[in-house]
Amino acid sequence: MDKSKLLAFVTKEGSSNSHTAILARTIGIPALIDVDIQEEWSGRTGIIDGYTGIFIVDPDEATLEEYREKKEQEIKKKELLQTLKGKENVTKSGQKLDLYANIGNISDLAMVLQNDAGGIGLFRSEFLYLESDDYPTEDEQFTVYRQVAETMAGKKVIIRTLDIGADKQVDYFRLDKEENPAMGYRAIRICLTRQEIFKTQLRALFRAGAYGNIAIMYPMITSVEEVRQIKQISKEVKEELKAAGIETGNIEEGIMIETPAAAVISDLLAEEADFFSIGTNDLTQYTLAIDRQNAKLDSFYNAHHEAILRLIKMVVDNAHKAGIWAGICGELGADTKLTETFLKMGVDELSVSPGCILPIRQIIREAE
Repeated sequence: MDKSKLLAFVTKEGSSNSHTAILARTIGIPALIDVDIQEEWSGRTGIIDGYTGIFIVDPDEATLEEYREKKEQEIKKKELLQTLKGKENVTKSGQKLDLYANIGNISDLAMVLQNDAGGIGLFRSEFLYLESDDYPTEDEQFTVYRQVAETMAGKKVIIRTLDIGADKQVDYFRLDKEENPAMGYRAIRICLTRQEIFKTQLRALFRAGAYGNIAIMYPMITSVEEVRQIKQISKEVKEELKAAGIETGNIEEGIMIETPAAAVISDLLAEEADFFSIGTNDLTQYTLAIDRQNAKLDSFYNAHHEAILRLIKMVVDNAHKAGIWAGICGELGADTKLTETFLKMGVDELSVSPGCILPIRQIIREAE
């Protein structure tokens, strides 16, 4: 779809924790799921209220006027937030917290710049694969990564390696149907067993590193052995590029903490990584044993569960003991009810949907 013409969407099925919902938040549009859509609604006027989850079909003039006023108030709020552009993300006591943006492809860069993000904390590289009919070549990937790096002009760009599987299926990968894909053959497990695909992406990433401040992070880590295997493959790729006389730049390599296993052994993983980025969406799913795609379980899905908060604190503490930084790139990072909690935990960075940057900056600057 042409995102510039997309104002909102309503779906009959789905989950508020799905990647489709997450992408709607990245674009900054209302999205309602699990709505009993009727055929006769087609072509009629509708109002979608993303704050209350209300969908009004054929609103009367009084309702239309009420929502026009609400829209004007929202525009004014956003205009006030614009005054925070160029300001630091620092509390009154001087504690700093980096605010980066999550994006899916290069078309999101305008939103990143418009909202004054300090960098990109999560570039979901799998969308290069999802939007292609075949494996994207090294040069095709390099062109995109280089454009992102150059557009951000020295600001950090953290690119997540291929993370398909689970709810992100790509036909040409010919993945077998799985009973429980969220816990199956996905992300780094595909990369480590189909190494030519992985090496192609790494070559493109290291080449792009010569054109900006690129960092790489690896998803779905569960063991120290996986990280060491990744580092060996990474080393081989860098040596091949060096032998060919190709500049690579100085690239940080970090890991995502999104499994309980990784959180529990984060003290050991910290010795192998340059940074941690906590993926709270999957961390919550796996810790609570709740399928985030199952709308029937939304009422049981508690991202504020004490177990999740304890794991985050453990990861941050273990990172700091090892002298590396730890951020959050999952949806929980944009939860303004937890911003001050994350400050107290010592979280170094939050990476959120572009539209969340300025509201969170306001909270940080007002915090003690």
